Amino acid sequence: MEFRRRFYELLLKDYLATHRQMAFVSGPRQVGKTTTCRSLADHYLNWDSQEDRELILAGQKALASHLGLDRLRPSPAKSADGAPVLLLDELHKYPRWKLFSKGLFDTLGDGLRVVVTGSSRLDTDRKMGDSLMGRYFLYNLHPFSVAETGSQDLPDPARVIRSPKRPHEPEFAALWRFGGYPQPFLKRDPRFSHRWQGLRQAQLLREDVREQTQIQQIDHLAVLMDLLRSRSGDPLVYSNLAGAVRVSVDTMRRWIDTLAGLHHGFLVRPWYKNVTRSLRKEPKWYLRDWSAVEDARKRAETFVACHLLKAVDGWNDMGLGQFQLGYLRDKEGREVDFVVVRDGAPWFLVEVKHGQSPIGPGLAHYQGQTGAPFAFQVEMETGYVDADCFAKPRGPLAVPARTFLSQLL
Repeated sequence: MEFRRRFYELLLKDYLATHRQMAFVSGPRQVGKTTTCRSLADHYLNWDSQEDRELILAGQKALASHLGLDRLRPSPAKSADGAPVLLLDELHKYPRWKLFSKGLFDTLGDGLRVVVTGSSRLDTDRKMGDSLMGRYFLYNLHPFSVAETGSQDLPDPARVIRSPKRPHEPEFAALWRFGGYPQPFLKRDPRFSHRWQGLRQAQLLREDVREQTQIQQIDHLAVLMDLLRSRSGDPLVYSNLAGAVRVSVDTMRRWIDTLAGLHHGFLVRPWYKNVTRSLRKEPKWYLRDWSAVEDARKRAETFVACHLLKAVDGWNDMGLGQFQLGYLRDKEGREVDFVVVRDGAPWFLVEVKHGQSPIGPGLAHYQGQTGAPFAFQVEMETGYVDADCFAKPRGPLAVPARTFLSQLL
């Protein structure tokens, strides 16, 4: 299987050259966090290794000695200022990892650059009393996307959006069929992909859920995951799901939050500012691995949703502004699949279609209400057009997915 570099490698390399704060790298299991970050690190410690675990538990002084921080280094390190880069893999499995990270930064931060990876969310500042604020920046790794298969360069900060680039058709077809996770995408073997999906779900249940949560009803959670696979793109009605799985509504809410926290899927919430009679509560659920969605229409919507989330997370991580992903729906049933919000104002609207069709009235309606300069009907089966979707603000426009997605991340 070929090796494929990620644009995240350049992003993190640039970060380590200009910042002393720790880099927390979060993302789904098997998305390529370790492979990407190891190429940037001078030292690597994995919590799952007993030897490395004992060294971490020995404390900062023992770690500093092991890394040779008290000795003259004969060659430059991989960071720009000569400080060695330490990668701590799966550190979130250590119950006191937050306290350890804080102590490590406070004690050794002047002479060491630290990268921490984990397959659960590492955005800790909103949840912990003893804050790590000011000691780290969070980066979110996502699977391969249409844009990343064509370019690993960082976007122009002044424009954010990339110039359009025709994707190689075999690459686009492989993304659609096998998903963007590195192993199935690069291997492109249906039998391998099916086994990989089953093993990944089993590992999530057996390892991540058991080790990191208080959930005991693993079999019930597995039933929920099967239900959610067929409901990607649907609004979540917690009471219906709770009844189907035979748990309380509160339990169902916690389980959905857990699956989102472990990157199994994600929620897109309604955007309601400047939207008359908007629905405000019902989130929509999307599976992270769109290749597991069997229905073509739902897979198309999930495919675009994952690309939009990757773009929004990436633009936020690069400090290009404050971006959000939402959807639009009112009490009359008018809906647009997605709205991308930039610095508090709707930027562009997206309605996804698997094939070509006339543009529905929802885009024009909500573009008028929100004032978004762009409104796109993104069509999966339409061929690439060599033109910039974002060339100028205009009314609703049907665009090929191949063109539109090549301009994201």
